[in-house]
Amino acid sequence: MAQDMLRILVLHGPNLNLLGNREESMYGTTTLDEINMSLEKLGSELGAELVIRQSNFEGELVNWIQEARRGYHGIIINPAAYTHTSIAMRDALAAVALPTIEVHLSNVYRREEFRQHSYVSGVALAQIAGFGATGYLLALRGLCEHISATGSKGSSGGRTSADGAKTERH
Repeated sequence: MAQDMLRILVLHGPNLNLLGNREESMYGTTTLDEINMSLEKLGSELGAELVIRQSNFEGELVNWIQEARRGYHGIIINPAAYTHTSIAMRDALAAVALPTIEVHLSNVYRREEFRQHSYVSGVALAQIAGFGATGYLLALRGLCEHISATGSKGSSGGRTSADGAKTERH
């Protein structure tokens, strides 16, 4: 890894491994592998090394989030159904204090009422929803620009808010 290369963790939550074959009217025909290849290509163009993982297990996702506090500059996460249920994921994201972008393929605010609450959004830098697979690319570009603009490379024990203010963890 080059000295100034950004290192971004991309996490896909439950059932996203079924993309391309799952509720195509809602999620489209793009597969998770295709999304990941697009992310890798854009990451290379932006000078970002991506580590991309998918799991259907909440605890595994929480472990990966916790591990990100060392050696990563930011997180892109599609928590999928865990968006609406996982306080553990929310707490892990808050604890690692890395700039995080929450991504959803569909517009969760046009869906069932239970999908309109996110435990993650309160600790995320931003949320991107409704753009399909393009949302991941928007998230990657936005996260890289944010990290470059704020100089928040690496985990320094603080969290950079959306307005660029640095807050310290105690």
